[in-house]
Amino acid sequence: MKIIKNPNITSSVVKDGVFQNIEETPQMAEEASVFKILKKQFSKPKNVQPSSEIPIVKTDLINLAFEKPTIVWFGHSSYLIRYRKINILVDPVFCGYASPFPFMIKSFAGANNYGVEDMPIIDYHIQTHNHYDHLDKKSLKSLAAKTKNYIVPKGVKKDLLSYGISSEKITELDWGERAEISSEFQITATPARHFSGRGLKRNASLWSSYVLEMFGYRFFLGGDSGFGNHFQQIGDAFGQFDLAILECGQYGEYWPHIHTFPKELLKIAETLQAKYILPVHWAKFALAHHPWKEPIERLLKATENSEIQLATPRVGEPLVLGENYPTTKWWENLD
Repeated sequence: MKIIKNPNITSSVVKDGVFQNIEETPQMAEEASVFKILKKQFSKPKNVQPSSEIPIVKTDLINLAFEKPTIVWFGHSSYLIRYRKINILVDPVFCGYASPFPFMIKSFAGANNYGVEDMPIIDYHIQTHNHYDHLDKKSLKSLAAKTKNYIVPKGVKKDLLSYGISSEKITELDWGERAEISSEFQITATPARHFSGRGLKRNASLWSSYVLEMFGYRFFLGGDSGFGNHFQQIGDAFGQFDLAILECGQYGEYWPHIHTFPKELLKIAETLQAKYILPVHWAKFALAHHPWKEPIERLLKATENSEIQLATPRVGEPLVLGENYPTTKWWENLD
């Protein structure tokens, strides 16, 4: 595997020992405070999570066989990409909670029905950053025996090493660095507007989006990111995407710069020249104060008159490029 730098993509910058965003990015709005956020966290309305189980489709991932690229979403930001018998797993969180403690930020009922035992052999595990809702220690340790390679942002390797994962399996990438697996299969780390940290330590490792180029197809794997100029840079450098997998949910007035609002998501997809959007980062955990299905409903309205198509698969339902783009409004009858 060769690592090649793309000169059209900005590299990361470290200042005083911490990674920086390209644009100034306060983690909280000016009028926010830790006290205000905590107060709101403990007074969330009931509709931040569904009152009944999330419906899922149970797919045999080990014997998944489609001739075109296939994506299976597991809720929130975990998903599998399979093409030509290559399995790529992104940000697997199968423990059932998005925090350092099992009793905090539990998954919605029904939304955690996929686990390590359902996964096929993983050729490439892609990690976007090390927040608890994206990097799950239990899942990584349990998946280690069936995972061949890891692609992670700069600084995240130490997290994986602490879980007993072999150093030889891990490739760290800076923004703009491309892991060239073959002439037809490359993974490039690209900028995002976010932050990192587990516990109290912030920004000691990088956060990334990725461009996956795979046998003639191009995917954008958005990770977590607020709206910003970096999307234009990525769009200019790579051109049209067959599918943009973008975060939809967990935004809030107190942290407007680090997550994407639905009205901004369409702008991002247009900037990337994406043909289809797969919205993720919703339908599993309540990390924000908005009603749980508000993000997808607002995004659906925003894309009504757009040429960009919106795919809305149920958890576990295969999305097959050029063949099957699920569009059912499966959330409508859930409170």
